[in-house]
Amino acid sequence: MKRILSGCFTLSAIGMVFLSSVVFAQDNNVVNANNQFAFELYSKYKLKDGNIFYSPYSIFSALAMTYEGARGKTAEEMRAVFYFPQDAAVRRDSFQKMYQQINRGDKKYKLSTANALWAQSDYKFLDDYFGLVDQYYGGKVTNLDFINEAEKSRLIINSWVEKQTNDKIKNLIPQGMIGRETRLVLTNAIYFKGLWLMPFNKKDTKEQDFKVSPGNKVKVPMMHLSGDEANFNYAETDKLQILELPYEGNELSMLILLPKNDDLRGLENSLGFKKLSEWKNLLSREEVSVYLPKFKLETKYFMVPDLISMGMTTAFTPGVDFGGKADFSGMTGNKQLNIDAVIHQAFVDVYEEGTEAAAATAVLMEFGVAMPSQPAKIFKADHPFLFLIQDRESGNILFMGRVSDPTK
Repeated sequence: MKRILSGCFTLSAIGMVFLSSVVFAQDNNVVNANNQFAFELYSKYKLKDGNIFYSPYSIFSALAMTYEGARGKTAEEMRAVFYFPQDAAVRRDSFQKMYQQINRGDKKYKLSTANALWAQSDYKFLDDYFGLVDQYYGGKVTNLDFINEAEKSRLIINSWVEKQTNDKIKNLIPQGMIGRETRLVLTNAIYFKGLWLMPFNKKDTKEQDFKVSPGNKVKVPMMHLSGDEANFNYAETDKLQILELPYEGNELSMLILLPKNDDLRGLENSLGFKKLSEWKNLLSREEVSVYLPKFKLETKYFMVPDLISMGMTTAFTPGVDFGGKADFSGMTGNKQLNIDAVIHQAFVDVYEEGTEAAAATAVLMEFGVAMPSQPAKIFKADHPFLFLIQDRESGNILFMGRVSDPTK
């Protein structure tokens, strides 16, 4: 399912395009900032009907590189929206550790990220800015000719994104969005593939009803897992059920929030940074009979209106040198640049072996401690639900979404 939220616009004579595709962090200050932003962005998207899926940290990471070049009110507004640590040393060290942690090679799952900057070849940028982004964010600079070869430049950047995401994110920058006024493109990409620690058996997947709304049901392939091996972190309140499905390696997991009585709006209205922490503290190990639909989502968001509504306004006006208010003089030494567009695109595929559209090998693991005999809890996601893919230790949210209709 591809959902496009349009509204992207250009305000300046000299443009800047910021792009993001999808990532992860370690420092608690950065994690808390990312998660706070994640829920505030969700509060914007929840007002729309249909499925939702995005990577808050990808957006967070791409705009963090941008924030490093912002000054004055432009920087203040960006910091207020994204909660970036104000201490430059803390912020930069956190992102550097995050980049190294994600790309380490001793994982039982695949998680990699890359940042890149694409600069107009004859436009003067500050060496200090490019050096800073390279050192702390791993963002290498490539010179392109947006003025004379806009389409070729677009294809080069899109090709890089496809390669970094194992061909899952295609055509990130639509035709016509890069032009003679573009001076810099910042990109962030992530690729993740994880196998369930306790995989579903394909033989147990059956067609079942999924209640999209009170008067609308659709048939979906419903995965099922039960028995002695189906022991998960689980909790419930009077309004929702919470289930954590770990990936192999036990470092990442999917957290599923399933409202009771089909009260999706009630769940969404109560959702927040602190509330999620409260719910996670309720989790305990239980035998659970799990029903979860297979689903695949592809989304694309043009985010300028969203960020403006969240309070980040001056960055999208013309640069101060052209009569506007945008100040990215930390990039260039002048005040000519402003943000022209922010594009975010994400993809997820959830199936029996794990998460991601790729061939996978199931690994069965046995727990050495027997669980007390008691009736299994029933967790049946046969109506709209929310889900997060998170780093279990830090709590950092990599992906966040809503499944309203698994068939779209």
